[in-house]
Parts: sequence; C-alpha cells; structure tokens
Amino acid sequence: MTLNELLARFGLAENPFRGEEARNDAVFAKMTSPAAASVSTGNTPVPGTIPNPNALSQSTVSLMLPSVSGTFHSDFEKILGDLGRPATAIVFGEKGSGKTAIRLQITKAIEHYNAGPGIEKRVLLLAYDDLNGVLDRFHGRMNGKTPLESFQRIRLVDHLDALMAGFVPRLVDAVLGKGDPESLLREDAKKALRKLDEGQRRDLLLLQALYDRPEQADLRTTQLRKKLGIWKPLGRRLWQGAAWLGWLPAAAIVYWFKMMPGEIGPGAPLYAFLALIGLWLILIGKATLWDRIAFNLAGKRVRKQVRVLSRGDRSYARSLAQLDPVLRDEENIPAGDSDEVRYRLFDRLRNVVKAFGFAGVVIIIDRMDEPTLISGDYDRMRAVVWPMLNNKFLQQDGVGVKMLLPVELRYALYKESAAFFQEARLDKQNMVDRLSWTGAMLYDLCTSRLHACLQPGATPLSLLDLFSEEVTRSDLVDALDQMHQPRDAFKFLYRCMAEHCSNVTKEDKNVRIPKAVLDMVRKQEAERVQQLYRGIRPA
Repeated sequence: MTLNELLARFGLAENPFRGEEARNDAVFAKMTSPAAASVSTGNTPVPGTIPNPNALSQSTVSLMLPSVSGTFHSDFEKILGDLGRPATAIVFGEKGSGKTAIRLQITKAIEHYNAGPGIEKRVLLLAYDDLNGVLDRFHGRMNGKTPLESFQRIRLVDHLDALMAGFVPRLVDAVLGKGDPESLLREDAKKALRKLDEGQRRDLLLLQALYDRPEQADLRTTQLRKKLGIWKPLGRRLWQGAAWLGWLPAAAIVYWFKMMPGEIGPGAPLYAFLALIGLWLILIGKATLWDRIAFNLAGKRVRKQVRVLSRGDRSYARSLAQLDPVLRDEENIPAGDSDEVRYRLFDRLRNVVKAFGFAGVVIIIDRMDEPTLISGDYDRMRAVVWPMLNNKFLQQDGVGVKMLLPVELRYALYKESAAFFQEARLDKQNMVDRLSWTGAMLYDLCTSRLHACLQPGATPLSLLDLFSEEVTRSDLVDALDQMHQPRDAFKFLYRCMAEHCSNVTKEDKNVRIPKAVLDMVRKQEAERVQQLYRGIRPA
C-alpha cells in the first residue's frame, strides 16, 4: 500500500506530517489562513484555526488568538503580549522547536489585529530575520581575517541602521507609488500622505537620504523631495542663483565702458570689472567647489559609520545637499558611533509611520543561526546577538522586540557577568528560558494538523484513530514526549505511517498502525533524537 492510499483510507487529503520547516509547510499555512479562521461554529473556533478578528474587540483580539487548543505553544500568549501595548519577549529554543512557526503566527496575529474593525492604531511589523546581506556587507567593510573577527566589532547602532535600512526603502516605495505599496498603505492611509505635517515630511526625507537603497538613493532623494513638496535649502538656492547671475554686473561694466568711455577714467571700469569677476569666481567656488567638498566630507563621515550599507560618499553627499542645514547637523545624522543619534532617527521613523496609522512597532529577530557567515557557529552568533541585549533598546515605549534565539545562546547567557545582566535586565524582557513541548502538547498539535488535512465531508478523527485498539492515548503521549520538538514528532509519525504501509496490502481491511510498529519506530527515533542532542549525528 502506498502512503497516499493509506491517507485516503483515513479521509485525509494530504500528509499532515510531511513538513519539517514552517516556512514551507503547506499544512501550517492552511491552519493559519483566513479561510481556516472562518470555519467555525458559533463562537467556538475549530482546533487548528485562528478566530475571526471581526468578532473580537480591539482590547481582546491579541488575547484570544493564542487560546486555540493544539495550535499555539503554551507560552505564545506571553510571547505575543498585548498588541495594543507592544512589549519585548526573548525566547530560546532548540532546532525544530517551533521558533519559525511562532514568528509566522505573530505575523498572522498582527495582520488580523490590524484588519480588525475600529482599529485606528495599527502595529507595524519589522522583520529582522534575513541577515545574509547585512553580515556580508559588514564583513566586507570590516575586512576581518575571519567572520568572527569582523562580528566582534559589531555594535548596537549597526543593528539599528540595518533595521531602518530594511524598512525605509519599502516606505519610500509606497510614497512614490512604486512596487506594491498596499502592504504599507491602505486606501484610506494614502490620504494621510497628503496630511503629513512639515516636520514629518522632513523626517521622511532625512531617513530616505540616509537609509534608501544604495543604487539609486540620491536620485530618489530628488523624487521624494518633489513628491513631498519640499524646496531645496534657501541658502543653497541663493548661492547658486548668485553664482549663475554673477556675470550680469560684469557684462554691464563692459557695456558701460564701451558706450561711455569719456565719462569715467579708463582704469576705473577695468578695476571694477576685475573685482566683479573675482567676486563671481568666489560665488561659483562657494556654490560648487566649497559646498561639494563640505558635502563630500559629511557623506564620508556617514559612510564610515553606516557599516551595513554599500553606499559611496558621493551618493550620500548628493542626498545630504538637498536637506535643510538643520537636518544635516551632526546631532541628526549618523556621523559618529553615538546610539542617541540612531534612537532619534528611529523615533523619526515612528513619527512618520504614525501618519499612516501605525502607533506601535513589533521587531521580530529570528534565524540568527542561518546566515552563511554564521552557519550555526556559537561564537559568531554570540558576537552578533549580544549587542542587542541592551535594556534601552529592548524597552522602548511602543516597541516590542521579539527575539527568537537558538538554545545554544541560552547556555552562553548564563556564563555572563553580573554587569552584563544589569545592562540587559532580562528580568524585564518576558524571557522564555526554553521552548519545550510535552507529549500532551504535541498530541494536540498533531491532532490539529489531522483536522486541517481532512477531505471535505470526511469524518473527524484524532491522532489515536490512526493506531490500532491496543495502542492507548498514554502510549502515544509517552512516545511523543520522547521526541521533545514538533519537527521530531512529525518525523516520528511520518515514519510510523511509512513503515506500516510497507507491511500491508491494498486488500487489508484494517489499516490502522499496530503497536509493534509504534514501539519499533519510537525506539529508533528516540535514539536518533538523543544522538542529535549529544551532537554525534545530524538532524
């Protein structure tokens, strides 16, 4: 019997336990889809679904989402918190423990929250989970002999720069009407663009000048400035105008000298002419050469400090030249390593997005072990993550930082000094010490996946229904408890089904999995999991 034939005998349209990575898991996507959320009876949600936020108030939607049995981890409510008042959470978990699934569930919860009726203060999601480009550029700039040598020089301000560089281009795209702006701007929010006050417009232009995509940043500064209706700085326009018009007095002197040579001595017009030519050259020098040197120096200082972008001095200079002189002050641009400047720039970003209805910000930090230059290396992960364990960064008003970290960093954390803990203040960060799963939790999770895979009109079944009568619920719970993680639980059940299919024929009427198969696969998978934890075999 093939596996598909076995699934059909149970009324399943697809294999519930095939997926091992939440990002590519079709069953998980189905469980969190709006269509699944709408399949409910009365006010009771079907296991494996998210309740319809249209039936929930703004104050309860974020609390109701994690209450669905068998779908969310028991700590999900603590991790998500109240979206109306975003808060930080730090989670440590093994590979396969569901960190990526939690990230996707947080994303879905924010989408449902923002789509709820009467939600005027939405939550902006900033995903910081793909660091390949950031770390590649940083390593190239630092020119360390090894990635670890470069990463040991990473600072909190580098992460803040990377966060803003990841979001500002999308915001500029939305304002300029390029790409797919609907992810940021709803139809009613487009009106807010026209209602931006002058301070918000200048804040947006400053952010674009510093953090837009390097390849066209200076050209897009001009486009955005015109879109926002901001003139070039008045002083720069006056100097340029004087330089361009400076030839008129000199021409007038020459004309006067030719038309009325007898009224003035022959030397006076010549001296006046030379003086005006000299003044004109000074004006041209100030409007072109002197300003260019000043802007290039400012661009060089910014380029040296913003180490996560590959952008040249001249590009920064051409963008900075279009800003008001006050915005070019060193208190407003990242020309040094002060974190205060970055916090002010981040506040400017929050001030801008408020006009589009975003009152809170949630930052999700995930997949820290996956970048190519890290590849799971403990010391490199630690060097990259540790600067972000800063209480000032983690406890910003209206900002919730969700850090989903590999469990290896948990072991490193408890080796740190008291001074480190005092700076990080982990007692205030809603820390989940270890993302663990019991056998009962995994049983409910697997049953929910079965429900999500049922064919239309099929009889509902539980996980126990897949096994013969001699298998008890306690046997299944104990077996799943030895798997520890959802990924290993799925592998275990998949193997049970595959092993059973290899020993039965299409004509067999009883296709339920016998206890002998359960015990054999449990022993083998439990041994595999133990070897995995001891580091003597791959996943």
